Amino acid sequence: MKLGVTLPQDWKFDPQTALTRAAREAEETGYDSVWVFERILYPQDQTGVHGFGAYGAWPDGYRGVLDPLVAMSLAAAVTTRVRLGSAVIVPPLHVPYRLARSLAGIGAASGGRVVAGLGTGWSVDEFAVAAPRPIAERGAALDEFLDVADAVWGPDPVSFENERYTLWPAETGPKPDVKIPVYLGGWGSRALSRVARRADGWLPVMLPPAQIGTTLAELRKQADEYGRDPESVRAIAVVALGGELARVAPAERAPYQGSVEQIMGDLAELASVGVDEAVLTLPAVARDIEEYSDLLKRFHQEFLVL
Repeated sequence: MKLGVTLPQDWKFDPQTALTRAAREAEETGYDSVWVFERILYPQDQTGVHGFGAYGAWPDGYRGVLDPLVAMSLAAAVTTRVRLGSAVIVPPLHVPYRLARSLAGIGAASGGRVVAGLGTGWSVDEFAVAAPRPIAERGAALDEFLDVADAVWGPDPVSFENERYTLWPAETGPKPDVKIPVYLGGWGSRALSRVARRADGWLPVMLPPAQIGTTLAELRKQADEYGRDPESVRAIAVVALGGELARVAPAERAPYQGSVEQIMGDLAELASVGVDEAVLTLPAVARDIEEYSDLLKRFHQEFLVL
């Protein structure tokens, strides 16, 4: 199993220096990939439909988040080896052609290192200010983006037409060296069906290893029913670290919390259920860039002896 890490994008970190330092250090330390995410605002009203689902208040790490395309571009400019992933970008918040072309450009500039982790989104506030289609159509909007991206990322000349957009035959380069792999988040039946039908893999977030293993087996069964090679559907798990890392291993704990050693045990379980890569959300537990740097090295050292 490979190991990736999310980059520092939120208000705790200086956008002038923290992200590029983190990307360089992750590559030098030996990580396989670096990852970004998308949040475009932090609402003042977090009651009712404006809240973070069952959790109520939005996480503090959603404040002041650097744009994911900017973050990926910065990381691409200071690295040469690590893959550059998104976990996740929300295509329904973007004009499909513009997002597809931006990802293709980063892929081309980085030598084909982009991994497109995508989701449908959930924030009514974000949809109200940015989305071309209403939040009720977010699944259809994601499918629309995938259709457009299939065209834009393919060989020139390309064309596309639906009821909203027309791309008359045109050149849309530059193109990445390799096709951009698409990993989709979500765990509802529609989301998982979309993964099985048309994605390179699944991007589970905050799910325990056993549930990921069961769902991955179901996804591969669905992929086979759609006429795909079931083993072509891969899984990259976002390990959502939470709270402070425990100095002493607690007996009772949630997955991906507790001591570093216990979290390593969770990673071993992920590997045993068929996950190809685990992505650590280090900014969630690091108070500043210095602590992030220390944790980056500590987790990788422990990972090497799994």
